[in-house]
Amino acid sequence: MSNPDNITRRPLKSRNTKWANAIAGRLASMGVRPNVISVAGTFFAAGAGLCFWFAGRMGQNYVLSLLLILAVCGMQLRLLCNLFDGMVAIEGGFKTKAGEIFNELPDRFSDAFIFIGAAYSLPAFAWTWELGWAAAVLAVITAYVRALGASMGAGQHFIGPMAKQQRMALMTTACLIGAAAPLWPPLANVIPLALAIVVVGCIFTIFRRCHRIARVMELKP
Repeated sequence: MSNPDNITRRPLKSRNTKWANAIAGRLASMGVRPNVISVAGTFFAAGAGLCFWFAGRMGQNYVLSLLLILAVCGMQLRLLCNLFDGMVAIEGGFKTKAGEIFNELPDRFSDAFIFIGAAYSLPAFAWTWELGWAAAVLAVITAYVRALGASMGAGQHFIGPMAKQQRMALMTTACLIGAAAPLWPPLANVIPLALAIVVVGCIFTIFRRCHRIARVMELKP
């Protein structure tokens, strides 16, 4: 197990890829600041949330499919912004003293926009509203626990099973499956199912992170 005291950034394999470094380098050479990228990620997330909301007002038609695919694009662009803001800040040399505010706070709004939007994506299903709002709250708490561990001196704990990347991967998969609902309407129910998995997964993740933080603190001299 890696020492969380030595981990200050979310471990991402994509950070070491040639394409990611090429894009981050290009953004840095253009003078794009990491704080701007962080805020842009929130706008993409808000766009995904709006697509979910509008999808809930469509019937089982191909407009629904288009909106869910656009929601996928918004969520993935949000993740790319989350990747590039840190790379431009650290590798590009644009890190600022106040950068952590832009790194953390917009991300919490991003989670809320996506899951609250998803709460209204399928009004015909009885529990979609409750599941979406619960997922939004628990996603924010999951990130809060990680930040709490860092503030206590227990290090950054990015463990899952429902960390940010896993949440977005699950919602992306649900949207792609749900986009086929015009061909087979029951497929739309995959979105509330995904929200339920997010809720349960976030609760387990919060417990795991709290347990890990408590164990680290108890072992400190």
